[in-house]
Amino acid sequence: MRNYLVELIGTFFLVLVIGLSGDPIAIGCMLMVMVYMGGHVSGAHYNPAVTLGVLMRGKIGTKDGMMYMLFQLIGALIAAYLYYLIKGEAFAPAPNAEIHILKPIIVEAVFTFALVSVVLNVATHSKTEGNSYYGLAIGFTILAAAFAGGNISGGAYNPAVGTGPILVDMLTSGGSMGNLWIYLVGPFLGGAVAALVFKFINPDE
Repeated sequence: MRNYLVELIGTFFLVLVIGLSGDPIAIGCMLMVMVYMGGHVSGAHYNPAVTLGVLMRGKIGTKDGMMYMLFQLIGALIAAYLYYLIKGEAFAPAPNAEIHILKPIIVEAVFTFALVSVVLNVATHSKTEGNSYYGLAIGFTILAAAFAGGNISGGAYNPAVGTGPILVDMLTSGGSMGNLWIYLVGPFLGGAVAALVFKFINPDE
């Protein structure tokens, strides 16, 4: 249960900072410190796409993987609702409406692939076991991804970041769920491909 709670807390603070600041540096820094906070307990996924990658990698069981995703979503929902209470309005990621819908999906998939690849290589590989830089590597990946693709896809790279705020926006403000599938398909696709590539590159792991 402790690992599930850590996943909730880490995802909560990540989503809250995304809502309150929207600043890539703040988002990357919060992810970094939360990874250092919870890495020794849960592995510090804070992202269902990361959990999928770790599950496919064989470093977490199916039951724990599903529970991680559930608690990540709960953390995102609580953060999005707290944002609503603080600001008096909801927030939700949204793609650039002026470009073809495939482009945001590609951006979400590509940068989630980068994130999950980094996580698998710096936090689960036997040759990098016990390193002190894993939090920096993961946080800086999201920082760079937010700068590079945020204005195209909305920069979620995380199904919980997409789902929690969109659901709260719908329930509190009558917002649409029309963009939700983008933040499910893109990140989960990127995470799955990252796991397959990791296993191909590292057949002995």
